[in-house]
Amino acid sequence: MSGTHSGIGMTSQRTRARMVERLKEQGISDPKVLAAMSAVPRHVFLEDALQIRAYEDTPLPIGHGQTISSPYTVARSCELACQGKRMEKVLEIGGGCGYQAAVLAQLAQKVISIERIAGLVGKARNTLRELRIANVQIKIADGTLGYKEAAPFDAIVVAAAMPYIPEELIAQLKPGGRLVAPVGSGDNQRLKMVEAGPEGYVESDLEAAKFVPLLPGVG
Repeated sequence: MSGTHSGIGMTSQRTRARMVERLKEQGISDPKVLAAMSAVPRHVFLEDALQIRAYEDTPLPIGHGQTISSPYTVARSCELACQGKRMEKVLEIGGGCGYQAAVLAQLAQKVISIERIAGLVGKARNTLRELRIANVQIKIADGTLGYKEAAPFDAIVVAAAMPYIPEELIAQLKPGGRLVAPVGSGDNQRLKMVEAGPEGYVESDLEAAKFVPLLPGVG
């Protein structure tokens, strides 16, 4: 890690251990997900002034009107996506600063992360390089319809709220794959999961959620 982060780096492992204990209390039980949350230093994805708050269970601003999701939200989405199994290929939509992609990278052989804001992509690539995480590809693209070129995926994790889950996105799941996405707008959002089963797609409504909206186009 670079010298920029060395000050907080001394205590971050202990602070991350406390975060993991809190995640267990909040119901996250997959040992692989808990290990991934412990392994990835959330503070290096934030501006220096916010690093002291990195392990609080809250979303934090990352610029461009975007946020890094709370640790619980990231852990919950990853736990739902991986269903206790090692995944081969995962698509993340709304990559932001790269934190959730770094966690998914501990759980899958390959992660493709789509982000529409070029400024965030540059920072995310630099941070992942600094952490020596080599199995994430970050693409500047409109993620609203997924990434058909690399489909099908074991899991698709959407990190921004959609008005509904498009059929084109569900069609990019492997048999047995799962899509996790917040659906709705403003304060009226629900975290939903779609599973690609032998009888077709099964959608589950899980819990209240709070995400920035998924916007079309590239900015």
